[in-house]
This record gives sequence, C-alpha cells and structure tokens, in this order.
Amino acid sequence: MTVSPSAAPGVVRHRLTIRGTVQGVGFRPFVHGLAHELGLSGHVGNSAAGVVAEVEGDPGRVQVFLDRLTADAPPLAALTSVTHRPVPALGTDGFTIRPSRAGRGRTHVPPDTAVCAPCLREFADPRNRRHRHPFITCTHCGPRFTIVTGLPYDRATTTMAGFPLCERCAGEYADPRDRRFHAQPVACPDCGPRLRLTGAGPQREGDAAAVRAREMLAQGAVLAVKGIGGYHLACDAADATAVARLRAAKQRPGKPFAVMAADLATVRALAPLSEAAARQLTGPRAPAVLLRRTRSPAVALADAVCPGSPDVAVLLPYTPVHRLLFALPGERPGPPLLVMTSANRSGAPLVTDDAEARTALADLADARLWHDRPIHTPCDDSVVRVRADGSVVPVRRSRGYVPDPLPLPFDVPPSLAAGGDLKNVFCLARGRQAWLSQHIGDLGDTATEAALTRAVRHLGGLTGVRPRLLAADRHPGYRSTAWARERAGTHPLHLVQHHHAHIASAMADAGLDGTAPVIGIAFDGTGFGDDGAVWGGEALLADYDGYRRLAHLAYVPLPGGDAAVHNPCRMALSHLRAAGLAWDADLPCVSACTEAERRLLAGQLERRVACVPTSSMGRLFDAVSSLLGICHRAGHEAQAAVALEDRAVPAMAGCGQPYAFAVRPGGDGRPAVVDPAPVLRAAVADLRAGTAAAVVAARFHHAVAGAVLAVCRAARRDTGVRTVALSGGVFANALLEDACTEALRGGGFTVVRHRRVPCGDGGLALGQLLIASRAHARGPAPGEREERTGRDGRKGAAHVPGSARQGGRHRGT
Repeated sequence: MTVSPSAAPGVVRHRLTIRGTVQGVGFRPFVHGLAHELGLSGHVGNSAAGVVAEVEGDPGRVQVFLDRLTADAPPLAALTSVTHRPVPALGTDGFTIRPSRAGRGRTHVPPDTAVCAPCLREFADPRNRRHRHPFITCTHCGPRFTIVTGLPYDRATTTMAGFPLCERCAGEYADPRDRRFHAQPVACPDCGPRLRLTGAGPQREGDAAAVRAREMLAQGAVLAVKGIGGYHLACDAADATAVARLRAAKQRPGKPFAVMAADLATVRALAPLSEAAARQLTGPRAPAVLLRRTRSPAVALADAVCPGSPDVAVLLPYTPVHRLLFALPGERPGPPLLVMTSANRSGAPLVTDDAEARTALADLADARLWHDRPIHTPCDDSVVRVRADGSVVPVRRSRGYVPDPLPLPFDVPPSLAAGGDLKNVFCLARGRQAWLSQHIGDLGDTATEAALTRAVRHLGGLTGVRPRLLAADRHPGYRSTAWARERAGTHPLHLVQHHHAHIASAMADAGLDGTAPVIGIAFDGTGFGDDGAVWGGEALLADYDGYRRLAHLAYVPLPGGDAAVHNPCRMALSHLRAAGLAWDADLPCVSACTEAERRLLAGQLERRVACVPTSSMGRLFDAVSSLLGICHRAGHEAQAAVALEDRAVPAMAGCGQPYAFAVRPGGDGRPAVVDPAPVLRAAVADLRAGTAAAVVAARFHHAVAGAVLAVCRAARRDTGVRTVALSGGVFANALLEDACTEALRGGGFTVVRHRRVPCGDGGLALGQLLIASRAHARGPAPGEREERTGRDGRKGAAHVPGSARQGGRHRGT
C-alpha cells in the first residue's frame, strides 16, 4: 500500500473496530475481499480487542462496505459490535492485511467446529493433495478453542506453532483469495501433524494407521482415539463383548454411552429423526443429540450401550480422524455404529496429554490412534435434546458452544461463579456478557479440581475477565465452594442458595431482567436448604434479588445420605414409611432389601439416626422406580429416574386417570406442602391389582405435572404472578418437562424453559453469578455480610419478593 501526497476531493476514510467472534473465522480475508470488490483502500488486522480496519474511498462505496460488513459476514463469525468513526483521508492506494497486534482486550475465540462440506469434498477426492488428510481444515471449520494458547488468535498462539508451513500451504495461508487464508490450523500431509496407531504390533503412521484402526474395531477391539478436545474410547456398538469390556475398563456399569454413526442413514435406522435433530447433527456445532430409541432398530445396537434409557445419544463424525474410522466410498466398511465415550475412568478428568494417555489408557484400550498436535484445553462433547416443538436445549454445553458468550439482562462487574460439585461448569462475566466454561466434570478428586483451576486460567486469559466478585453454592461441604473461598483473596464471595441459582439461570436464559418475579419450580436431587434440610422439590417466588419458598415436597428422611442415593430401594422404604404403608414382602422395593438391611433401615428411621430430612423430587423418582421393580441399586446419578422415564414412555398417552398429590396449604409465612402419600398408596394398589408398571410410571409423571399446576395456581392467586420457570436436573426428563409445560400453558401460564444453558447443574453458575452481582450492588442487609479471606460469613437472601428484607442463617447438615 502506498500513500499519496493528498487524498482526492470527496474521498472519505473510516476507522472501524469489530468485536465478537471475528478471529479464526476468515473475517480478515472477508474484509479484504469486500474492500477489493468495492475498490476501497486501507488495511485490516487483528488486535486483542477484535478486528481493526480502515477503509477509504468514495462515500457511497464506503457506506456499502459498512452495510455488507454485517450482512455478508462469514458463517462462523458472530459480531457483537461494530464501531466506526471518520478519520482524515490519507490518499492510500490498495488494501492490505497487517500483522496482528498484541495487547489486552476481549475478542471472542470461536468454538471448535465440525469439518465443513468443502473440506469433506477435498478429503474424499483422490486427486486432491489433502485426500484422506486427517487434519484437513479451513477458515470455516476445525479446532479453535482447544488449540488456542493466547490472543490475538494467530498460528504462533496455537498448538500448531510447532508445525512450520510447507511452501504450498504457506502460499494458501498468505493468499487473501484462498479459503485457507490465515486459517491457523492449516496443514497438509507434508507439513502437518502425523496420525499414528500404537499398541497393536508395529507402529503404523498416516493412512495405514487409520485403515488398521478400522479393521481392529470391526474385530472387536477397544481403541483410544485422540479427537479435538481429548481422547475417546471407541468400539463396535453392536459387539456386546466389546461394549462389556469397555464398561468394565471404565468402571461404568450402567451409565449410557454415546454412539457415533457413519451417516444420517445409519441414524435413521437407529431412531426416528426429525428435521430439527438432523440439522443439529450436521451443523457446525455437531453435538451428540438425544433421540428416542426405536425398540427394534434396523441397525444392530448392543443392549449394554444405553441400558434402561429411553434415549440414545448419537453424533456424526465431526473430525477427519473420525471420518477415517468409517469407510469412504469404495472402501471396505467398518462398523456403522461406534461407541464413542470419553477416555477416562468414571470420575476422572478427560485425558488429553499423549504421555498421560500412554499410561492412563494402557489397560483401557487395545491400541491408541493418536496424533502429535497438542490439545491445550480439554473439551468434552456437547449433548442436546430436541423438543417436540423443534426447540433445542443443551443437556451438556461444551464442544461447539464454548467459548461463545451469553447475553446478560443487566450489567455485572468482572465476576466468577464456581458452579456446583456435580457436572461442574463455572462462569465468567463482565458487563452484559457471560462465558460458561466447558464441562469440567464431577469435583470428586484433586485432579478434577486442578482441571477446574487450569480451565479458569485459560478462559480468563481469552476473555480478559479478572474477577472482582466471586459466587459459589451455600453447601458447606461443596468442593467448588471451598475452591472459591481459597481463591477469593480480598474480593467478596457470595454464597447462593442452590435452587435460587437454578431459577435465576432459567430467567437469564430467557432474557428476563428481573423487574418482575417468577414462580420458580426447581426439581433436582440435592440442594442445601435454608433450614439445613436437603431441598430438591421446590416452588419459589423468585427474582435475582431473592426468593420466598412457596411450597415444597413433603420432607422424608434420607437414610444414610449418599447411601440412599445409591440404593433407591432404601429411598422407597423411607417414602413408604412416611406414607403409612407397610413394608410388605410383595412390594418389589421391599424384597430387594435384605432382612438385615430392612432392620438397619427401620432402626435408622425410628431413631432418626443419619437421616437428614429431604424434599428432593429426584429421590421421589428414585423411590417410585424401585417401588415398581425397575431399579433398586443405582450405579450412577439419575439411573433409577431415567429408567422410570423409559418405562413410562409407551403409556403416557393412554394411561387413564393420573394419581394426585395432596397439597396442604401453608400460612403465617410457612410454605405449602406437597404430600406424595396419596400417590404412593394409589401406585401400590395398582401394582397389587396387576396394573402394568408402564401405566403406573406414566400416571406418576402426570401426577407430578398436576401437582406443579396446583401449586402454581395457588401462587398466582396469592401473588398475581403468571410466569413459571422450570429448572433443575429433574427437568432433563423430557416426559416430565413436556407434561408440566402442557399443563401450565393450558392453565394460562407463561412457561419459561431453558434454551441455551442446561437445566441441571451445568447451568447453575450463570444463576449464581447474577444473584451475587445484584447482592453485591445492593450491599448486605442488616445481619448479613460478604465473605472475604479469613471471614466465615454466609450471604443470605437479602431480598425476598413480596416480603420484607430477610437475612439468612442456617444450620449445617
């Protein structure tokens, strides 16, 4: 570019700053091409704040440039703001792309995206030099979040820095007209990472490694496969022996596995597939999609892949390496369905490091298909569910979504919320934007806590958020809370009630600003209550400032704490006793317990030893599951409840008269109580009359929906509030969410459901952060205080909708 002595008359020049997801998505070549097409001069470059450009030329053409900048942006770009201002014209000639500038800012790194259609065509073309190249990518697809090490997003700040470009790739990288212009992960077989197969005889490399891996899968092997965000364990999903071996190795006895299908035709042979679900599978995010299983699918699937589940989680090959595990046209096919599950033992962090994989996965897999491109940031697969109306809700929000920002309904200071202990996801925020992290996992050991610390450091570096405010759960025993307390330093730490956070998360997901409260229905397994009990079946009048408990499921003892969670039959006996029903041997839950176990339980319940009271809806689902003889011992969270949903599916439409909970009104500040005793008595009577378990399960689901409607009608009568928010992990049950939504809408309510964040603990941190921000801005009420280093205060609900301010103190469990 040259500079003329003076600009021609009538020429204008504008300086632009474009923020959002504008790096790593082909935005600079798009700007270059647009300016060249319109005959404008100037320059464009990356900075830590986004993309900065200057354009000069005829005023009309500059205006067209400004209009098309947002209208015609690349498919993966997401612009959050475009600011421009006139600057003196320089009389420049030509348009250039300048080197990136370092600095501080808050540009958005894009998520990892599935391999795009143009790359797939080259991948399958024997005449193309990237035919079967395991790392084919361009500006529209491939790894981003998991390989970036810093900003601005350039090759030097990714894990591709160690792979110098060959002459031909360098030419593409430098050509603004090429699809791979400044595509940071670009490479070819001559200069890119190498695919290897290790542990199955002599090491194989390149295409030979992929071919042998496919052969091994067809022969019943279990393979560790390195993907974008971590290692997977893969095997033939139709091979019962291979699936059993994988379960034993992972120490995961019953939790469903996800499967990867060769193509959409295979998916359709496995389960009914709506257009909305197909769009999710084939879109750039490429999540695993929960599909209702066909009882007799046209493609073989081992029973042990997803036992006791109404759904199967299906995904398509989203990386070239995955594509090589399935045959290209003209090749000998391998298995059409592969189990594809994270490569770790149950409860351990996802394995990403190759050295660790050599030892940690040695006894989990027969061989390892890997490559030498480092993974900087672990990122599990995302899981979504498509509702009957075509709307999509994430069950696990991770790869393909993170680190896309979420809009907030009001400004917040730089903040960090630690989330919960199960399905941990943290949240960073500043201003009107929040960043939920990838799925971290269950904080059960120091390794997962270390993974949380690394993820906070990485996401904080990408977003530029330096928290001045922290939030965590009130539970005194949560590891996430202890983690936040250790890192708060001199900054305030607000402890947020679990179910209040769930409802706030749903409100934020719907864009509600909190100027009006909602009736919040929070159903889950466990949450620390204000009275020291284990909550989980709650109706709250809530906004971001506070909550009032309107109603809750009747308390029953939780015998032995976690022991009852792992043994639904014990929870069933507790509920039977609370309902005044005898432990008769003809009931499946009674016969599932040994005589010694029943004696122990009877003594515990009689003397209330190790029996904290609980209002948990999740535990009630467990109890009914065992009562019907479906699941007595749970090897993983929600196993009994999921199996109960599975049994109810075929009977939901024609199950006859549903059962009914008793609702005892509250008064004098006391919440109403929803008593399940009549439901349990009716279910026992039906069982003894020979009614099918599917019908009883369906009637129970409808009964819960009926109780929700009754509680919300009473709340509307007392408060005038007509908006209901549904949140908590129990609403991952599609039957229950649909039944509640239908009943509430039929009753004249506006129903708020999750859309962009999970209803379970994977969305908890978003609610924690917004509640903490409002409490911090408001300041503590009398008797309240913020936690800081060396102080053991708790932050209570400073404002309760519809009542005077109240401080919060509660006793420990």
